[in-house]
Amino acid sequence: MDAILKQPMERPSLAVGIVMERRTVKSGRWDAERWEAVDVVPDPGGVPHVLIEDSAHARWLHPGFAVTLYRDEAEGYYLNLATSQPFVFVMWREEDGVAVPKIVTASYNEAGRMTDGGEQVDGVPMPADMARWLAEFTEAHYRPEPKKRIRPPSFKGARRTPGEEGGR
Repeated sequence: MDAILKQPMERPSLAVGIVMERRTVKSGRWDAERWEAVDVVPDPGGVPHVLIEDSAHARWLHPGFAVTLYRDEAEGYYLNLATSQPFVFVMWREEDGVAVPKIVTASYNEAGRMTDGGEQVDGVPMPADMARWLAEFTEAHYRPEPKKRIRPPSFKGARRTPGEEGGR
């Protein structure tokens, strides 16, 4: 993952390719295809192409993506890194029978918003060097919001007369 794009430090980017896999799934009497993102690799350049294909499965490499970091997504990066296995999230759509990646992010929050919006999002285990890169950015830019203490409303107008025992 040495392919860090030259960007202002505000928005560092890492050039990546996405490997999508199609598998034939037997479901009773029917065969169905299932697509999923299975790997994130350094961007090799070029155009999308088949890496391997047979009747049971196929792997396609989709180059030309970037994981770009934004300060306002720092909480989402923190939440991703706080798990036992950080992920790169790939939003994809099926076009002409092939799964095509559209957006790649390291933000847990952004992936959640896409999923909530009805998009297909897969999590791919994040390579260790990318996790270190993401951790450096997150350390520099994530500042948890201070928790505000919620105080119960006051008992306005509550009057007690001498001898009352707290309403018992």
